[in-house]
Amino acid sequence: MVSDTDFEQLLEEHFYSYKTGSLVRGTVIGWEGNNVLVDINTKTSAICPEYEIVLNKGQNPKELFEIGETYDFIINSPENEDGVFYLSHRKVAILKNLEIIKEKFQNDEILEGTVTNITKGGILVNVMGIKGFVPTSHLKVTQIAPKDKIELKVLSIDLDNNNFILSNKKVYSDSMENVKKEILDKIELNMVVKGRVVRITDFGAFVDIGGIDGLLPLSQISWKWIDNPSDILKLDDKIDVEIIGIDKDKQRVSLSLKSLEENPWLKAEEFIQDKKILKGKVTGVKTFGAFIEIYPKVEGLINKAQISQYTSKTKKELKEDDEIDVIIKRFDAQNQKINLEISYDEN
Repeated sequence: MVSDTDFEQLLEEHFYSYKTGSLVRGTVIGWEGNNVLVDINTKTSAICPEYEIVLNKGQNPKELFEIGETYDFIINSPENEDGVFYLSHRKVAILKNLEIIKEKFQNDEILEGTVTNITKGGILVNVMGIKGFVPTSHLKVTQIAPKDKIELKVLSIDLDNNNFILSNKKVYSDSMENVKKEILDKIELNMVVKGRVVRITDFGAFVDIGGIDGLLPLSQISWKWIDNPSDILKLDDKIDVEIIGIDKDKQRVSLSLKSLEENPWLKAEEFIQDKKILKGKVTGVKTFGAFIEIYPKVEGLINKAQISQYTSKTKKELKEDDEIDVIIKRFDAQNQKINLEISYDEN
């Protein structure tokens, strides 16, 4: 008779649920040509094809694995009729390399890439097995050919759209410490300078103001709510910015774009009063609520509970550009805060 413990062990050995995209640990048990056979504790050995092993052309897959050793794999396809799973080790390597690249991006460190192709607008490169693009305007070297090695820095990463942009020129410009010091000695707080957008991140944009890159934070780009700097800015944009912070020891400069405009909150204070009912325009609908513009570039937020109530009462979905009546619950121009509530026509 099979004991409860033995039965549980049998279940663990013979029943499993692997989904496409799942990360699994597997032990290499042999080779079938250049395809590796892997034990992932299923009834049949899984297969990792040669093209899912190597990251770069010319690599020998048999030099990457040792029989008896355990490695990470990603399930590449559902179990077929023979009970075989197909795996990818290449995708695991790509994910790990992406983390390394993102860390180097955040630390503004240099990467090495290999030129794979030359196009009209720039060059395509391979960086740690991942394809990237270097615009012509960001090339410092004049002679370049496929298979050449090149030093790079990351300008922007957009994984959703497979957009990975790099710069060779930035490697050289960042080494100009003397130029930076000269600029830091010249600039002053509240000075307005001309700049060029050289890098965009999710927290702001870096603007070259003549040899040093200043940070234009997301909160200093516009008086209106924006999700990402790329909503307003793009690489190589030429803009005027105000210097709002200088740290000479760390060679850091903080910039503002919105400070060059009149503060709309102070202007709005002249006619916005608490408990007043105003017509507002929906400028954005998010998972947490919706932004309502009640005065040019002055927005308040209604929460998702109010949106649900609106849909229930009006039988309509709240959409961008809709106009609705709102009650001003509390308006604080100094701290740029406003509490709103949807007003309904009781008639």
